[in-house]
Amino acid sequence: MNERQKDRPWLMRTYAGHSTAEASNELYRRNLAKGQTGLSVAFDLPTQTGYDPDHILARGEVGRVGVPVSHLGDMRRLFQDIPLEQMNTSMTINATAMWLLALYQVVAEEQGADPDKLQGTTQNDIVKEYLSRGTHVFPPVPSLRLTTDMITYTVNRIPKWNPINICSYHLQEAGATPVQEIAYAMSTAIAVLDAVRDSGQVPEEKFGDVVARISFFVNAGVRFIEEMCKMRAFGRIWDRVTRERYGIANAKQRRFRYGVQVNSLGLTEAQPENNVQRIVLEMLAVTLSKDARARAVQLPAWNEALGLPRPWDQQWSLRIQQVLAHESDLLEYEDIFAGSHVIEAKVDSLVEESLAEIDRIQQMGGAMAAVESGYLKSELVSSHATRRARIEGGEEKIVGVNIYETTEPNPLTADLDGAIMTVDPENEARVVAALHEWRDNRDETRASEALAALKKAAAGTENMMEATVECARAGVTTGEWSWALRDVFGEFRAPTGVSSAPVAVTAEPGSTLALVREKVTRTSADLGVGRLRLLVGKPGLDGHSNGAEQIAVRARDAGFEVVYQGIRLTPEQITDAAIAEDVHCVGLSILSGSHAELVPDVLHRLREAGAPDIPVIAGGIIPPADAAALIEAGVAAVFTPKDFGITEIIGRIVDEIRKANKLDPLEVPA
Repeated sequence: MNERQKDRPWLMRTYAGHSTAEASNELYRRNLAKGQTGLSVAFDLPTQTGYDPDHILARGEVGRVGVPVSHLGDMRRLFQDIPLEQMNTSMTINATAMWLLALYQVVAEEQGADPDKLQGTTQNDIVKEYLSRGTHVFPPVPSLRLTTDMITYTVNRIPKWNPINICSYHLQEAGATPVQEIAYAMSTAIAVLDAVRDSGQVPEEKFGDVVARISFFVNAGVRFIEEMCKMRAFGRIWDRVTRERYGIANAKQRRFRYGVQVNSLGLTEAQPENNVQRIVLEMLAVTLSKDARARAVQLPAWNEALGLPRPWDQQWSLRIQQVLAHESDLLEYEDIFAGSHVIEAKVDSLVEESLAEIDRIQQMGGAMAAVESGYLKSELVSSHATRRARIEGGEEKIVGVNIYETTEPNPLTADLDGAIMTVDPENEARVVAALHEWRDNRDETRASEALAALKKAAAGTENMMEATVECARAGVTTGEWSWALRDVFGEFRAPTGVSSAPVAVTAEPGSTLALVREKVTRTSADLGVGRLRLLVGKPGLDGHSNGAEQIAVRARDAGFEVVYQGIRLTPEQITDAAIAEDVHCVGLSILSGSHAELVPDVLHRLREAGAPDIPVIAGGIIPPADAAALIEAGVAAVFTPKDFGITEIIGRIVDEIRKANKLDPLEVPA
């Protein structure tokens, strides 16, 4: 009997980067030696948002959630002894994607690589940054132009590169349903392809080459049957859109190509060992079906809800992929779901509903118009609030969180502070010193001329990629490149979606929310104010605003007047707003690890402003030792992912307001 030839495994990546280019390079080379078959670069927040490490907003953020890359020298060190011509490199970078691709190209050329052979992906999807991830810089129209210029440049100069990864991953993290995830991602793809077509930079006969280089980056949750059906629906809709809207006749060019990181939102701080089986089930969604199998997979680590994973944790996730690919018989069969009427019915339903939502967005003027109007953000905030309400009400069960909460002691977390990786607090100063040395030793005249040429290109109509590549060669820094474009394009503050979000949890008599509303009303009366006022702040560069938005919405529904100005604020701006709005509590949300520096700064500024009695609470991924230090510094309460009851959190906030104002505790059980 002739055995069928086994399929080739997907690309196996680990999303990685931290501290410095040198430390990250060492990590990449170790991962490749362990059998990883592609690179996935995590950049720190200053790099993602276009700031140099010495900018005030970069304080506390340098090297925290990824590697700092400030200039060509950093990129050289990041890929030292890694032959880029042989690599397939994914870079999770968006607003500054053009800049990082230019640095990558120059380093590859310095290595002697042929640009025609470079393979990889820049995420470069700015729409989802406005909606969920928050690393946007420029307004929608110039951002789309940057994307268009990158696509037209790479099609001609780096033809094997994927210049954009339409990214639905973070939409699901922000609360998107499968239909919303498909529809919003496809609407973004339509906006991008329309812009490239209308730019006149690509002749009609080469437009199929553009379509063929569009890739997607999706999420896969633990409902793995539905998630697998979602992937099949994605493929069918993409085939239809590219054939009918853009006239692409070549079926190979219409192929839906996607990479995936499975869901991180669903990973829990409580009983984190359960995250291992969650990750395995989620991976099955994107590997079981051959006809909808991912081209590249990266898995989160079991302890991501606790903090930054260690290399050993990332190795565990890599080994999960390797066992499935090399020990199981998964790759020996054709699509095992072909002909299933159950699967077909679910896929048909997803396709029909998604196409209807795509049409709705097109009638609004497309994805960019739906961003600027606030429609997409409001829908996501509403969906997320609904999901949170299902979890809190026990309708959606999460093992170890709202069901089966009793547990034996966990040896993996016996030393909680040792169960995660920490960044040396002195690292930032060293990175800043190295940046200053770079600036001092470069050809200042060439750098200035390159920046002037970039601004001229941005103010005109020429493709900005060539000018950006010259900036890279001239020693320009990440912040300088970004500020040159900020001067031309301005900056953009995306809608928060909070004020227009509908009520997700009703205050039925006797419900927890009703009891909290009573506490809010009585405390307002005791203080002699119309309504309690809560400021929800996002200091630093962390743009993951989902948690802050849910606190803001629930506090609003509990009777608070909520002051929420969105992401990317300095401690000074937050303090000024707290004083100006005469708030009764300040809530700070940080997931990037910068809490140890930024939260005490807010406390200090409130004291200096004569408002030491305003209670400050903190929420985010905060290790126990850090939480204890924040309490010692004067923070009233610290909440982490294990505190999933948002209404109960709002009740605690009322308690802290009463305590700060020397009011007796209320005998209301909420």
